[in-house]
Amino acid sequence: MDNTGIDFNNKVVDQKLDNSFLFRNFYNGGGVAVGDLNNDGLPDIFFTSNMGENKLYLNKGNFHFEDITPHSGLEQDSMWSTGVVFVDINHDGWLDIYVCNSGHMKTGHRKNKLYINNKNLTFTESAAAYGLDISAYTTQVSFFDYDNDGDLDCFMINNSPIPVNTLNNANRRDLPEAQWPVADFLKGGGDHLYRNDNGHFTEVTSQAGIHGTLISFGLGVSIGDVNNDGWPDVFVSNDSYERDYLYINQKNGTFKDELEDRFDHTSFSSMGADIADINNDGTPEIFTTDMLPEDDYRLKTLGAFDNIDLYNAKLKAGFYHQYMKNCLQLNNGHGGFCDIANYSGVSATDWSWGALIFDMDNDGYNDIFVCNGVNKDVTNLDFMDFFANDILQKMVLTGKKEEIDQILKKIPVNPMLHKAYRNGGNLQFVDMGKTWGFDQASFANGAAYADLDNDGDLDLVINNENGPAFIYKNNAREINKNHYISIQLKGKGDNNFAIGSKIHVYGNGQLFYRELVPSRGFQSCVDYTQVIGLGSLSHIDSLIITWPDRSMTKKIHPAIDQRLVISQGNDTITRTPDALLPITPLLTPAGHPFDKHIEDNYEDFNHELNLPKMLSREGPKAAVGDLDGNGTADVIIGGTADHPAQVYFQDAEGRFVKRPEPGLAQFSDFEDEAILLFDADKDGDLDLFIGPGGNNNPPDSRQMQLRLFLNDGKGNFTLDPNALPGTTQGSNIAVAAAYDFNHDGYADLFVGGRSIPRDYGSSPRSYLYVNDGHGHFKDMTPTLAPDIANIGMVTGATWADIDKDGEMELIITGEWMTPRIFHVGKDHFTEMSTNLSSLYGWWEAISAADLDGDGLPDLVLGNIGENFYLHPDSAHPVRLWLNDFDQNGITDKILTRSIDNKDMPVFLKHEMERQLPILKKQNLKHGDYAKKSLRDLLPQRTLDSSQVRLFNYCSSIIAWNEGNGKFTIQKLPVMVQLSSVNAIRCTDIDGDGMPDLVLGGNEYGLLPQFGRLDASRGQILLNEAHRNFQYLDEDHSGLSLKGQVRDIQPIPGKNNKDQFLLFLINDDVPSLFKNSIKN
Repeated sequence: MDNTGIDFNNKVVDQKLDNSFLFRNFYNGGGVAVGDLNNDGLPDIFFTSNMGENKLYLNKGNFHFEDITPHSGLEQDSMWSTGVVFVDINHDGWLDIYVCNSGHMKTGHRKNKLYINNKNLTFTESAAAYGLDISAYTTQVSFFDYDNDGDLDCFMINNSPIPVNTLNNANRRDLPEAQWPVADFLKGGGDHLYRNDNGHFTEVTSQAGIHGTLISFGLGVSIGDVNNDGWPDVFVSNDSYERDYLYINQKNGTFKDELEDRFDHTSFSSMGADIADINNDGTPEIFTTDMLPEDDYRLKTLGAFDNIDLYNAKLKAGFYHQYMKNCLQLNNGHGGFCDIANYSGVSATDWSWGALIFDMDNDGYNDIFVCNGVNKDVTNLDFMDFFANDILQKMVLTGKKEEIDQILKKIPVNPMLHKAYRNGGNLQFVDMGKTWGFDQASFANGAAYADLDNDGDLDLVINNENGPAFIYKNNAREINKNHYISIQLKGKGDNNFAIGSKIHVYGNGQLFYRELVPSRGFQSCVDYTQVIGLGSLSHIDSLIITWPDRSMTKKIHPAIDQRLVISQGNDTITRTPDALLPITPLLTPAGHPFDKHIEDNYEDFNHELNLPKMLSREGPKAAVGDLDGNGTADVIIGGTADHPAQVYFQDAEGRFVKRPEPGLAQFSDFEDEAILLFDADKDGDLDLFIGPGGNNNPPDSRQMQLRLFLNDGKGNFTLDPNALPGTTQGSNIAVAAAYDFNHDGYADLFVGGRSIPRDYGSSPRSYLYVNDGHGHFKDMTPTLAPDIANIGMVTGATWADIDKDGEMELIITGEWMTPRIFHVGKDHFTEMSTNLSSLYGWWEAISAADLDGDGLPDLVLGNIGENFYLHPDSAHPVRLWLNDFDQNGITDKILTRSIDNKDMPVFLKHEMERQLPILKKQNLKHGDYAKKSLRDLLPQRTLDSSQVRLFNYCSSIIAWNEGNGKFTIQKLPVMVQLSSVNAIRCTDIDGDGMPDLVLGGNEYGLLPQFGRLDASRGQILLNEAHRNFQYLDEDHSGLSLKGQVRDIQPIPGKNNKDQFLLFLINDDVPSLFKNSIKN
């Protein structure tokens, strides 16, 4: 809005001795705090300035503000101010102001300031009297009662001036800053906790379990009860190398950093952060911003991703899994999190700072606002390549620092639009920034929300760098007429603004949850009054306040569309234990009788350039059957290099006992993938087929053999070297499926080729083997089904009577493939025409079962999922181009995605040049390369001769069989789409006679640029008939699996009474569960 009376401008001017090259945080900007400082019912505004004066504006009503700074008592002493918080530090009912300071490490004073409210619009600086005159590199503080003693303690995050782009400090996370062997002026970083001892703050950082280390680069501190135990926890977002921290309150005055137990990965350069509930389940999510550009041009001119060696080095050094992207961590209800930012559409917002989660349109769901922009694009790749390096060399040669002026003038300047994402209520968000009026580009850092005009919606204040502050009036009440309730809390004692209180609003089966913590986003503080959007809800059933001391106040049918003032002690209700019935999960752990799967350390990315994912870690797979004829089901688990396949026999008591298997041990240097038990020689026992896996052995090596082991009836296996034609087939094998397709009474085989080692994208051989009646097989693919011979990168296959003609069809899935169905004819296989033929996916798994009881088998198809970095659709496909583009005898791979109907390379300039050096001469600048499509980079005749793979569909689905090759596509539930589905088992798990779905997933072998898919914990979907499935959460399913599930095998127990499910997990111990229903 214009004409508000606010003329604040955080002007930051580069100077020779004070600039972004000498002071790393030069462009981090200022913060903003909003709150009622004079108790007149209107929120006032405080802006921090880096090189100028901090400003205080009094709200006069109707969006008119008065600058009262000159007479307020605020000291203007050239400090570099950063964060700001309004807090009633002396519990007199009036908000005081705490200002954080930082600045150039060799100049200026950095003591933080505490301004006590004199209740007459003047303030007295009193930080020393409270022990809060701390001189550090402070970013922000948050006041909260961490020990539940009734007063407010202080958590402080600081930047660190020491170099952070090094692995050498990995073992110093718990080294207090005072013990670092660096000069004193380099200290002042790390996280610090100050306990309130009768009005004076005492540092308790070390004894409370806080990392007071100089490698911390804290940019955001967020407080919330993430595990719902009634005690406040602390999340710290760290920029650069150091990972984020999640301090879980131990309820005894200490915290434990449990981030690696509760998060699967984090943002790399974590900036601002916020904690709030996005799905109205009463537990808070965590959102962090990063620096990933949304725009392809900016990505290719600013982006830099870790290669696999650096990524692994950081991981080994303890910096955990970090990716350059925003993360939206979904809470599982118990303080465990999975990142859903790609699925939600909020993963890339460019160089982002303030992150705020609040309901902008009063529809009842919290939306997301993100401040964007950095004053200069200091990471611009062309600037660094062509200007900075040249000028720095001149400085070294001449010894003059004047050249730095030239550097600063050459840095590109690009103001950014800010992001406003509307919550769709389904874990997905839509960018409404321009539609909602955020159409002014700027360099924005801190932001805060408040109902500035008391009209029932939340307005927004933004602190811009080198530009006027933005005041946005929210017009939601005028436009959509959604209802709201505004709540002002008055606490008791030393916490009379009730920081840490929880608000639960119930109405018409809906829940709206808030936690009162004013310090939010980046360097900023929101208003204490809670405005809760209710959407179309016209009345509230009840409202419950849980105060910081865990006492409770309940209001029945409170009035809406107005402000309520609720005081602690009124309408108090007695806390009673939750009256919920104990939950009996369907599956319960049944011990760990199986050995850990041990993966090798082969890195595909170091042997194939521009590879999107690894194929060397696709095991283990398993097979189940009665191997020794004793009536119980036994288990074979495929091996890895140096760890041969293992055989476990189930005894009469239902225990699994590993038995040495000499016939398998001789192949200990093989990597196994496909495992199949079937009676190859029709002697009444189960024989064993094993297909090779891995990606490190040459196609013609002995490790690429297909192997058939014959069973002597007692579970002893001997290789039949003549069973399969040839000794090596040159393909990794994903699957083998047996069916007597020529009806001679002997089981024949389909063997699906996964890949050719070190030749990603090329189509390996797949096979149809005909059994000669003696357990020997002949490759009949060229005769029976030549289209199957090189069908693609097969991942799964099954036999099912799709058309109900009494003959099984062969269904094949694969990567860069559509699901394909082949009808078995008398002399040949014929491909069926289906409406699945347009769905090119990275299909990972398939299972067939009659799920709806209509007599036709339906298909359950596992895909890469909708939470993937690449999110193609039919209009915007991803393509893989294969050709020897530089004519060096090696097939090259180029990955593109469709942007504005052009195939744009996915990889950055230097990554493409490693594979095709000729491109370096054609594209000297990153900006030149970024504008070019693949057709601009390579001759048309070369592209015309290329093999092209297609990927346009991500979702895991059920294909309901309607007959005649027609399928109705139904996406599996949202929680399934958050990761890949690698394994599917259709089985009646709840005993109602209908097949349910048990799923496992996750994929870690993706490029660091793409990030891991790690949000799956295994899923159970109960069949509720009428083509409806119910997703069971972790409490009800009993599944909470981490890791890459590669296979799921049902195991009948003793006397076929017990029912087990075995989950095979890559590089981990297989997990065995007992079905509590069937037992």
